[in-house]
Amino acid sequence: MFTAYEEALEWIHSRLRLGMKPGLQRMEWMMEKLGHPERRIKSVHIGGTNGKGSTVTFLRFILQEAGYSVGTFTSPYFENFNERISLNGTPIGDEDLVQLANDIYPLAVELEQTELGGPTEFEIITAMAFQYFGHVKPVDLVLFEVGLGGRYDSTNIIYPMLSIITSIGLDHTAILGDTYEKIAFEKAGIIKPGTSVITAVKQEEALAVIHDKASGLKSPVYQLEKEFAISDHKSLVKGEFFSLETVFQEFHDLETGMSGKHQTENASLAVMAAALLNKFYSFIIEEKHIKAGLKTAFWPGRFEIVSHDPLVVIDGAHNEEGISALTAELDKRFGDRRKKIIFAALADKKLDKMIKMLDSAADSIIFTEFHFPRAASAEDLYNLSENSRKLFNTDWKELLKIEVCESGKNNSVLVITGSLYFLSEVKPALLKLLENRQ
Repeated sequence: MFTAYEEALEWIHSRLRLGMKPGLQRMEWMMEKLGHPERRIKSVHIGGTNGKGSTVTFLRFILQEAGYSVGTFTSPYFENFNERISLNGTPIGDEDLVQLANDIYPLAVELEQTELGGPTEFEIITAMAFQYFGHVKPVDLVLFEVGLGGRYDSTNIIYPMLSIITSIGLDHTAILGDTYEKIAFEKAGIIKPGTSVITAVKQEEALAVIHDKASGLKSPVYQLEKEFAISDHKSLVKGEFFSLETVFQEFHDLETGMSGKHQTENASLAVMAAALLNKFYSFIIEEKHIKAGLKTAFWPGRFEIVSHDPLVVIDGAHNEEGISALTAELDKRFGDRRKKIIFAALADKKLDKMIKMLDSAADSIIFTEFHFPRAASAEDLYNLSENSRKLFNTDWKELLKIEVCESGKNNSVLVITGSLYFLSEVKPALLKLLENRQ
């Protein structure tokens, strides 16, 4: 058993060696042993390719403005592992995490001896979240973010009040399939009988899959641009302004604290969810709560301007859709500035198309790498680029020192993007360098 936080964390991370093991049987086995904490939790389930974290954040802030206690289970963490299990935005304490690890450890050992095999890292963390919100710190509502896919994701043993599918993109194609239909089938696996589905999916072929699954389960679908629609959108200096018309009511003059047109879509999903919770589940959520929640919501690493002088932006654009949104936002907001981009990514992404978009947006681009099992090498990324002003540097810490020192010259903007795992390492070091520069 564990007595120290570092010891518990080391054991959790050691499960990474098991990789990904699709299926829900190990989760169901552990929940049975724990007395089914997941059945004690009121929840909303959020899946999709992009926008999950932002949608969770918008909905959390709205609910908190309405006076509710809100748990969240998200991944990956950005600065601290404990962020993955949070209550009202505050990460779980070290002592609670150690206790949860001690609750799950004997089950993991016992499970190792069965034909199911030992649980993965993500399954252990998910089990810890269920135990925490089910038995240790019950809350009014928990927002569970899907880790990967949906159908066989370890979170998919819950029976939520609502299911949200943010978007569909060609990401994790080796696992989820190489077409929008195949990926939509996996994402739609979170739909439960009679449970409303809210979605911002755009591709007709993907929507057909979602509607077909929902129809078979008699689950109502609320689709962006049909049951709810955005209007009057314009970008602000910080954030976005828009109105939203839903089948229940209209919301005018909404503002988000997060920038990017795509954030209006994520925000609209959260507003629609709040409206459904209000209408069908007795959550008292008023328009003032929605407005205040959207305006104050913040999620790190999503077109986050960490410094204005020099101008430095970090953005966790880790797939084609994310890069497309990033480059569009850079052109809209900083079209008159020279753009220097630093990029690092995981090797299992469709890197050629991502880098092609970055090449077009960047005046110069530097590729780097970070210590992670699936990280792409800086040289491999460099070789995929056709930008005439490209470099690579395998030491991101040294690279950061150089570029922060040089940033701000010639009306430029420094953009650091790619894997969220990369950004989670970079941000603390970046903030320290910027502080020392002052």
